[in-house]
Amino acid sequence: MSVVKKRRKDLTIFQKLYIPEIVKGMLLTFKHLFGPKFTRQYPEVRYEQPDSYRGRPVLVQENGKERCVACGLCSRVCPALAIEVQAVETEDEKERYPNLFEINMLRCIFCGFCEEVCPEEAIIMSKDYELTFTKYEDAIFGKDKLLVPVESLKGRIEFLRKYR
Repeated sequence: MSVVKKRRKDLTIFQKLYIPEIVKGMLLTFKHLFGPKFTRQYPEVRYEQPDSYRGRPVLVQENGKERCVACGLCSRVCPALAIEVQAVETEDEKERYPNLFEINMLRCIFCGFCEEVCPEEAIIMSKDYELTFTKYEDAIFGKDKLLVPVESLKGRIEFLRKYR
């Protein structure tokens, strides 16, 4: 048995010229051209981001120590190869901690993969979006620039726990 498929109706000449679609596009353009304008006065009026916003990645600091156990998953999953982690053994309750934790902010694409893969919720995407550099060395963030107290990241952590 052969199955015969019905062919959709051929386009008319009017449809082949795409005139209806061009007219729809022009109407949309004119609607936005003559509609109300909105301008954010950026330096004076700051944008307040929602908890779902992915700004620069930071390390969570809890009780004076970083949460990171230097597993290296974040550096392995990073598509831009922006994260470098070197582990050191410790005598504390954790087995390891990062001796070196650097993120090259010029390479970082703010994808959030590092945040998703971290088993300790040690690396979080913050709300910081103002990143300017004059030298290449300034764009490499070490632990001194990455460590942020857990209290300032409560909103983002609660958002992650809710939607995981």
